Amino acid sequence: MAENSGSPDPAANQAQDSQQQQYLSSFISEIVRSPLNLALVAVIAVLVYKIVKSKTRTEEPVPEVKKLPKLRRDFTIEELTKYDGKGPDGRILVAVNGSVYDVTRGSKFYGPGGPYEAFGGRDASRALARFAVDAATDKYDDLSDLNTAEMNSVKEWEEQFKERYDYVGKLLKPGEAPTNYSDEEDEGSQQETETKSENYEAEAKTDRSETEGKTKSD
Repeated sequence: MAENSGSPDPAANQAQDSQQQQYLSSFISEIVRSPLNLALVAVIAVLVYKIVKSKTRTEEPVPEVKKLPKLRRDFTIEELTKYDGKGPDGRILVAVNGSVYDVTRGSKFYGPGGPYEAFGGRDASRALARFAVDAATDKYDDLSDLNTAEMNSVKEWEEQFKERYDYVGKLLKPGEAPTNYSDEEDEGSQQETETKSENYEAEAKTDRSETEGKTKSD
């Protein structure tokens, strides 16, 4: 009598493979046949994707807020153009309704690559009045042709700039002499700068917390 070699029966393996394929085909057929099953599969796929994405997401570095020496002086429109965020110190100045503000701490908005980059080193009054970024100008603009509603809009924006950023000085009219600011004014404005900087950083932290909370909830 011949001894059993113990090798697997090819016919049995083929039958087992065929049975597994039938099970798989039957499973896929059941899913495709029912819209509810398809919806469940889609939901599961989305959940798995979000879990994998949240684990592999790298936190973006928080941009450092530049702290520059307090600047207190008046500017002509030609002098203002040098402060567009592309200089050695990265300082950004914006004029609104005849006043110049240091918006360097808002460089992600007004600096190179920001949505309002066109405001940097320019008079943004007309652009704010008409909600048109490309209307910011590097020429002196007396705004005399703006209507009442547009001027009211400029004044509202000016109030926001006053609350959020540091006042630097006046935007001089052609031929106008600059103001000679005293040391006491500089000292007082420095304290005001520190307060606004602290408020800005607190707002930035709040915005980041809200963003992270929304991201986790998603």
